[in-house]
Amino acid sequence: MGKKASIQRLKFCNFKLDVLLGITTKINQNPPVQELLDMYEELLRNKLNIGKIVLFQYRKKWDILLEAGLNDTTHGAINVKRDLSHFKEITPTSSANSPLLKEFDIIIPVYHENTAIAFVLIGDIEEEMAGISPTIKHVNFIQTVTNIIIVAIENKRLYNENLRQEAIRKELELASNVQNNLIPDKTLFPDNNSLVLDAYYRPHFEVGGDYYDYIPLNDNEFGFCIADVSGKGMSAALLMSNFQASLRALFTEDISMETLMRKLNELVWSNTKGDRFITIFIAKYNYNTQKLTFINGGHNPPLLYNRRRQHLLMLEQGCIGLGMLEEIPGVNVGELIIEPSSVLFSFTDGLAEIQNEEGYEIGNQIIQNTIRRNLSLNDMISRVISQLNINDFNKQIFDDIAIFGIDFKEQS
Repeated sequence: MGKKASIQRLKFCNFKLDVLLGITTKINQNPPVQELLDMYEELLRNKLNIGKIVLFQYRKKWDILLEAGLNDTTHGAINVKRDLSHFKEITPTSSANSPLLKEFDIIIPVYHENTAIAFVLIGDIEEEMAGISPTIKHVNFIQTVTNIIIVAIENKRLYNENLRQEAIRKELELASNVQNNLIPDKTLFPDNNSLVLDAYYRPHFEVGGDYYDYIPLNDNEFGFCIADVSGKGMSAALLMSNFQASLRALFTEDISMETLMRKLNELVWSNTKGDRFITIFIAKYNYNTQKLTFINGGHNPPLLYNRRRQHLLMLEQGCIGLGMLEEIPGVNVGELIIEPSSVLFSFTDGLAEIQNEEGYEIGNQIIQNTIRRNLSLNDMISRVISQLNINDFNKQIFDDIAIFGIDFKEQS
């Protein structure tokens, strides 16, 4: 009897080694997940003579990864957290309180680094197999095999997820490059005896929904704007890219500012149906008359500061944001003559709403304090960026940031 038992143990040891070798060989071939599960089911049902199997795996939630040999669907009502998570060791279902587990014989928990990653329920075990000791004595082997299979499947999922994330990263990088090309080149901004333009742009993610633009209209006029799409990320960036193309097509020397705003509102509404909107400050400036014609469409009011008179004016005249309603109820067009030695400073709410460590918004106050100093436009923008600590490590920055400014020079 002892010799027979020794032979059976030897056969089962060899059997286990062959199984483990077969599984690791298969894993190294990087097969589809279903092939691994088929191999696992073949082992349990046909080689270990187990009639019923349910395999639960945890990913973002507990799911049934494999079920075999079951005549009903009552096992679908098993709640792993409620019914199984307290089992740390291999346990007969007779010790469990849940009636849902009674159709099975054994609960096999599978842990990886002290975390439950799977539970196996097995039932209808055939006790005697030719040349192999009763399976009930070898559930530890089933636990080991399950661990290997589950870890292999999880590693495969993580690998595929990494590939997907890398593809997304490359797509975002491409989108970021495309969007950066849509932002006007600052080297093409006018810098002459009359004025100088400067700007700054920092998306919160790889792509953003803030936008500024400079559009020459004729020898004597140019248009400009700063805008912000509600929300962030890829959808905001796509809407803004579409908006920029349309604005550049519509903004000509002949169109009135009110007509331009209404046409832009039609465009945004047709694309979003009110789910998103765009705030915008849009204007045109005439070199000969020094007249600024503008509309503020629900945007943070740009600041116009007259250095000579030390007077600060907020440019608020306009209408609601684009796409908030199907039709804009009223548009008030602002007009004013820009005196020399004035500076226009426009920005998006990502700048205005920056908070200090105590949670108080400090953006507007720092912008106003800085604009009152006798600085060049470039130094003014640089000082605001420095004072508000705009960098990749500032956790108080939650949005895209754009700045667009014009320095109307002192006439000599």
